[in-house]
Amino acid sequence: MKVMKSKVTDQSAEGQKVEGAGGAMENPHHKKVKKFRSKVPGVMITQYVEEIPEGKSHPDFTRKPIALTIQEGKFGVFKAIVHGEPTPNVTWNRANGKIDDPVKFQSKYDEASGEHTLEIPKVSAEDADTYKCFATNEYGKAVCTIQLNVIEVGFKKTKELAKSKEEQEALNPGSLRTMLKKRRGDVHEQKPLESEEKVWEILMSADKKDYEQICAEYGITNFRGMLTKLAEMKKEREVEQAQFIEHISSLKHIEVNADENATFEIDMDLKDASSRIFLYKDGVMVPYTLEMEEEMKHQLKRVGKKFIFTIKNLDPEDAGLYSVDVEGVNIFSTDFKIPPVNFAVKIQEVKAEERQDAIFQCVLTAPMAEINWMGKSAPIENDDKFEITVSEDKLIHKLLVKDCQPLDAGIYAAVAGIHSCNAWLVVEDPGVHFNLGLSDVTAIVGDPAELVCKLSKENVDGVWYLNGKEIQPDDVLTMSKDGFFQSLKISKISEDYAGKYKFEADGRKTEAMIVVEDPPRFDTEELKKFTVPIITKKGQKATFKIPFVGREPMKIQWYHDGEELSEDTNIKIEHGEGYSQLTLNKLQRKDTGEIKFKLKNEFGTVEAFAKIIVTDKPTPPLGPLEIIEASQNAIEVKWRSPKDDGGCKILNYILERQQIGRNTWKKLGPIGPEAHYKDSDVDHGRRYCYKIRADTEMGSSELMETEDVQAGTKAYAGPPSAPKVVSAFKDCITLTWNPPSNTGGTNILGYNMEKRKKGSNLWSPVNPADDKIKEKEFGVKDVIEGMEYEFRVAAINNSGAGEFGTPSEFVFARDPKKPPGKVIDLKVTDSTYTTLSLGWTKPREKRGVEDEAKGFFVEIRPAESPEWDRCNNNPSTMTSFTVKGMKSMAMYWVRVIATNDGGEGEPQELDNYILAMPPPVRPRFTDQKVKSFMVVQAGNSARFNMNFEASPWPDVTWMKDGMPVSKRVTISNAEGASQLLIPSSERSDTGIYTIMVKNIVGQETFSIEIRVTDEPKPPGPVEVDENVPGTVTISWSPSPDEKRDDRLHYLVSKRDSSKRTWHTVADHIFNNKFTACNIMPGREYQFRVYAKNDMGSSQPSESPKWEITGKKERFVLDRPETKTCNLERPPKFLVPLKMHTAPQGYECYMSCAVRGDPTPHVTWYRNNISLNTNTNYLISNTCGVCSMLILRVGPKDTGEYKIIAENNLGRAECSTKLTVSD
Repeated sequence: MKVMKSKVTDQSAEGQKVEGAGGAMENPHHKKVKKFRSKVPGVMITQYVEEIPEGKSHPDFTRKPIALTIQEGKFGVFKAIVHGEPTPNVTWNRANGKIDDPVKFQSKYDEASGEHTLEIPKVSAEDADTYKCFATNEYGKAVCTIQLNVIEVGFKKTKELAKSKEEQEALNPGSLRTMLKKRRGDVHEQKPLESEEKVWEILMSADKKDYEQICAEYGITNFRGMLTKLAEMKKEREVEQAQFIEHISSLKHIEVNADENATFEIDMDLKDASSRIFLYKDGVMVPYTLEMEEEMKHQLKRVGKKFIFTIKNLDPEDAGLYSVDVEGVNIFSTDFKIPPVNFAVKIQEVKAEERQDAIFQCVLTAPMAEINWMGKSAPIENDDKFEITVSEDKLIHKLLVKDCQPLDAGIYAAVAGIHSCNAWLVVEDPGVHFNLGLSDVTAIVGDPAELVCKLSKENVDGVWYLNGKEIQPDDVLTMSKDGFFQSLKISKISEDYAGKYKFEADGRKTEAMIVVEDPPRFDTEELKKFTVPIITKKGQKATFKIPFVGREPMKIQWYHDGEELSEDTNIKIEHGEGYSQLTLNKLQRKDTGEIKFKLKNEFGTVEAFAKIIVTDKPTPPLGPLEIIEASQNAIEVKWRSPKDDGGCKILNYILERQQIGRNTWKKLGPIGPEAHYKDSDVDHGRRYCYKIRADTEMGSSELMETEDVQAGTKAYAGPPSAPKVVSAFKDCITLTWNPPSNTGGTNILGYNMEKRKKGSNLWSPVNPADDKIKEKEFGVKDVIEGMEYEFRVAAINNSGAGEFGTPSEFVFARDPKKPPGKVIDLKVTDSTYTTLSLGWTKPREKRGVEDEAKGFFVEIRPAESPEWDRCNNNPSTMTSFTVKGMKSMAMYWVRVIATNDGGEGEPQELDNYILAMPPPVRPRFTDQKVKSFMVVQAGNSARFNMNFEASPWPDVTWMKDGMPVSKRVTISNAEGASQLLIPSSERSDTGIYTIMVKNIVGQETFSIEIRVTDEPKPPGPVEVDENVPGTVTISWSPSPDEKRDDRLHYLVSKRDSSKRTWHTVADHIFNNKFTACNIMPGREYQFRVYAKNDMGSSQPSESPKWEITGKKERFVLDRPETKTCNLERPPKFLVPLKMHTAPQGYECYMSCAVRGDPTPHVTWYRNNISLNTNTNYLISNTCGVCSMLILRVGPKDTGEYKIIAENNLGRAECSTKLTVSD
């Protein structure tokens, strides 16, 4: 079996066909069209007009067709639902062939459901292809691409190779290249590139540093003219590329790798992932396959946005200009030149000692200016580590690896043209070093121990140390060396030899620990003695004793059948030095069992097991008595052995017999150990009773007295099993049964059978009384067609017919049923990640063809498996079923099979595969109230949780200020929830954190501002100055935190000598000055300034005490000549407005000082609009100090603010700007 996947094998596919030929509508308006993606993934929309009239719309897909993988010969269908006004026309086409055969392809429309379908009644391997569905109306078109993959049965490799050969033969030089560019509708014949065309393609993708070399190679002398034309061509190509590509970068030209394959790479972001990509060589299209397919020479591997093209099995004919097009637009071209060169002498393995230099050398067959060197799969260039040299004749190339280190060891390769060779660099340590160091050893007291290490040189002298002291050999410790190996052996270890051992040689050392343990343990011989079972008689005693060794303290425990023993009247436990003893007195039969001895210390636990067997007389034999025969000549009986044989083998059973009516018992004597006896000395019709005892070496048991047994009475057979129907026809029903388990003591001679119609109470015989049924199977022919019967059977023995057994199931007298048809309207009613609920309608009954269904089987098949798994062992009578235990997001095929007495019908499959997932749900955050701003003190953890719902499982991404979060941030995702955690926050963690929850249905985002701050440091020194009588200006140096915290502001409080209490005079000050009013002469004032932020306030900075002293002079009345004094003056601003920048949501305070006589009228403006009557602004004018307070700054408050002071002598203006930050 092989899956035939859809490929771009038709050379006019993938972006080179003229749409419209397949049914897509051409642009009827001949105006500039718009292309964009639909909200439905995988759908592209082309809008023919710039503006669509009201009430009209371009086509789009409500439900797009999905890809299909189906077995050859099955029924395949694509389904789509579209919308648009006017109603779109829906057409279908395929990339590699036509679909105009009405037998093979059937396009249908269901008005009830609005569903458009393309049906393929019998899918074949040739139908594997890329299909397109077009929805068009006069305002535009919508296009969706789907794949059909066919599982081919009986696939032959030769067939596929022949097909591949035909495809490559179709790639003749006159068929493609610049044909059918969809964006223009042009049709060009494919032909090899001319020299001029080739050089421009090379220049379009070349680096600027290579322009001069390319021009010299192709004879271009007008370098400036070339640059001008190239710039125009690049602009033109960028416009063309923008239709299909978002971004392109990292163009890597073709290179030969060490494995003699050539590759070139492109990083590009396709607008539509289904866009078709073509590869050309010298203007001729080249087929390629995906990387996992090995049949073709050219391969494409896609990793994210990176596209890697590979040319395998290189030969000189592979040289040429390779170009990559997307939907007919050239993206990248690279010139592959293969010099006629090979290796005359390849590089060889080099061994170098550490810190020495190593040289690789190769000889070429032809001169070459440079070759490519690679070290451990990475390109090598001249630098401090490597030096590349070439001989004058350019035949000998050398690579010098300087100052070799162990990390430099590995495989190095030289690449010349399309050939390569490689060899190892082996770096050796010149001195002595350890190839194998010492390993820690754990040894038990009294056992031997050994430490071994391996050196890089043989027979090296070294020194052994224990806990820092040099070791001298003795009777226990021996040191030896054998070639590369050095060893230290301890013949019998004790705790004195525990510690850290070290071996030193030539300045190198290796260390290991010997840990000496003394766990509890037994002597082998003593343990064998202990485990021998002790057999003793009831009432006697048993003693268990076992020696042991091990470090004290030690926990000692005795157990009997798992229950720990402790001393009492009949149990005595004795512990001595190195042994323990258990004595059990007055043993009973019930004491038989397992004895366990358990020792435990700090090093481990050990256990020993023994058995005790206490013998006694057996218990009585067990009834009830089983009568095998009770005839006029003999009574044969069986019974069961005693429940407890007393620990001894049963030697005999002793029987006594009493004839009912007599007082005497007759001894029948020992009969042997079998629980069976046949008494032949009986009189016909007499009744007998038996007493039975079991006899062992410990004595005889109590007796078992049986019930009465009569000799020669009638013993009827028991009932046979319920008859089972073998077959049923309109004129015969065949049944079979099993004989009775109780035959009545004689052989079964035959059977009687009866029948009964359903609904009747009358049983009628099937066979005559004198013609009994000999076999255990019988065909009943005396039946009426269409009637329902049940049957029962009685067994006949020498005594006669016994009771009838259980009746059979009811069965119709009719010919066998036909299997049912396919179920109807199979559909999915619900699904989760692990379950799938199905519903269907029973198949219709067709007399003589398809009978009524009695039950249903549900089967599933994972997409990766060809085998169907049955979900219910017994047929379900319901027309619904829930499949459980599915793998999340796995792909399954599902089918339902109807069944009845005639067998199973044809399976009905769902049209498409099913994904184990709930119905798609667009991501949505479920938290009703969630804050969008969080303040965290530096050093504390910041934690933010978001709950959401989405199906299928979404991808959850966290960003900080539009960039991925740092590694310091821990993201924890669970089902329906995500948590962001900053374990120890820093000020640099301040920012806007955004969570994006995205799945195939859509995405949702939410942002929170996390501000990490700390209690602010106090501002600098505070100074006080008087500018206007009655006011003072307080200024201070900024807090050190002002630059790091844009929400930091200041609070000013005041205290005067008359009140002696502090009260706030200003808050939310974002500059370093404040003017205080109502300053009275003769009072002493002091001010405090606090820095404030989201965490609180700093310690205050205090101003020096400040006072306006009133001068007291002697009052002298001097009445000067009266003169008229004119104090009138026009308005003038003494302190202008300052520039302001305030955070959104905070207060903003503006103030200035103005004088004038008469007192001027003051008006505030924002953007030349008066604010005096606007209640959102608090405006005041006290003693010439004009102020305005904005309680909550918002974006609308940004602008120019102006204050105008007017009186009858003149007018003055002052303005400023307010900027609101986010």
